[in-house]
Amino acid sequence: MDMNTIEAVVLTTDPAQWRDGDAWLAGGTVLFSYGSYAFGPRPLRRLLDLGAAGWTPVTVTGDGIDLAATCTIAELYRLPESPDASGLPWPALDLVRPCCDSFVASFKVWNMSTVGGNLCTSLPAGPVISLCAGLDGMATIVGPGGTSRSVPVADFVTGDAENCLAPGELLRSVYLPASALSSRTAFRRLSLSNLGRSGVLLIGRLDGGTALVLTVTAATKRPVQLRFDTIPDADHLAAALEDAIPAGLYHDDIHGLPAWRRDMTYRLAEEIRAELAAPEGTGAAGPTVSGDFWPPRSAPASGSTALPKGA
Repeated sequence: MDMNTIEAVVLTTDPAQWRDGDAWLAGGTVLFSYGSYAFGPRPLRRLLDLGAAGWTPVTVTGDGIDLAATCTIAELYRLPESPDASGLPWPALDLVRPCCDSFVASFKVWNMSTVGGNLCTSLPAGPVISLCAGLDGMATIVGPGGTSRSVPVADFVTGDAENCLAPGELLRSVYLPASALSSRTAFRRLSLSNLGRSGVLLIGRLDGGTALVLTVTAATKRPVQLRFDTIPDADHLAAALEDAIPAGLYHDDIHGLPAWRRDMTYRLAEEIRAELAAPEGTGAAGPTVSGDFWPPRSAPASGSTALPKGA
């Protein structure tokens, strides 16, 4: 951690206090690791700390779920079994835990890293981006002078580590509508290695029992969302992916070459199409995810020394 240029830490949620050389601080798991030059050649001078914001992490109503930007990943993970959400007819809540597990992070990161931080870091493999974009999340952004605007999460991230925030603007919350939460969903994720960063992560959603919404993340530099009035056939889906994702939009880093990400996107998209086209309950129970971290494994029996593969 190299933050030796910081001159002050200011407890505030007021964008009017932002000035050049400032950075918003939530959990800090990425900011502290990036250091004082996280945002360019000019060093950071102040941190605007949201730690005392006091925003309610998760608010559940019959209309949907509001996630504060300061909601931690640990708090998000507990959502599906919370008293407020567990009795609601929202099958898409099944996406929450595999998305959280896609961090492949330590308990320390889970208890500090936040929903807003993952969105604002805007990395292609950000699993909160995948979850919120896949469920038609709407981000509320506040700015200096009391301004406020709403942006679909699918449009919030504009590139690798790039987003639509203007200087001084602050991500306040993300709203997940009941219309998306009540949809039947399918989840696919691939990594080049067990316990590795997502190289491809796709979420499919069946709205109203007929309309397919497919959200591609991790494989691409920004989320790409395709919408179909009915479930397309395999050829139509492949053609739509070809039109929606040019070659230059596939991400290229140590976690996967663009050609591999493209091939796996087409493969997993077809798996999702086939799963949602089949009658509900005919496929495998629970999300399909590669790697050793899902489904979570129970601890070894008392006295056993055996560890699960990948431990």
